[in-house]
This record gives sequence, structure tokens and C-alpha cells, in this order.
Amino acid sequence: MKAYELLFFVNPAITDEARAAVMKRIESTIAESAGVIDNVDAWGKRKLAYTIDNLIEGDYTLVEFHADPASIAELDRVLRITDDVVRFKIVRRDDKE
Repeated sequence: MKAYELLFFVNPAITDEARAAVMKRIESTIAESAGVIDNVDAWGKRKLAYTIDNLIEGDYTLVEFHADPASIAELDRVLRITDDVVRFKIVRRDDKE
């Protein structure tokens, strides 16, 4: 398994239940492919560099995990179809192998 990190942000106006549902969906997608979540760091609200979908702030979360490289495509697909996720980035971490 390889080390990855996922940084995503959601609209800060959504409810805590919706935010928890997004995180639960990410956790279940990683777990379905026998991946392991190492750390979840909620950064909170941050100002965006430019407006995206009329938003000036985003609620950021950083997820560090280990997963099989073949499962990253499924996680990417799930994040793309999740309406509450505005933007995301998945990066492979060679320094955390």
C-alpha cells in the first residue's frame, strides 16, 4: 500500500450532519478497498484565493491514508459525484511510506 493525502473543502454553510456524511463516505470508500486512514485533520474555514461557485470561504479537511494505487480512481470518482465537495486533491506521499 502507498501513502496518500487528500485535501478537500466543502461549502462552510452546510450543516454538521452533511459534513459528517461526506467524511463517512470518504472513510467507507477507503475502507472498501482495504485502505487505512492514518490521520484526519479538520483545518476549518479558510479564505479562498478566488471565488469558486460564489464562495469566498471553504471548510477544509486533510485526510492522510494508505491505500492500494488501484483504489484511488474509485475515491476520485466518489469525490467527483459528491455534491457537497467543492474541490479536492489527492497526492501520493513518498516521504510517508
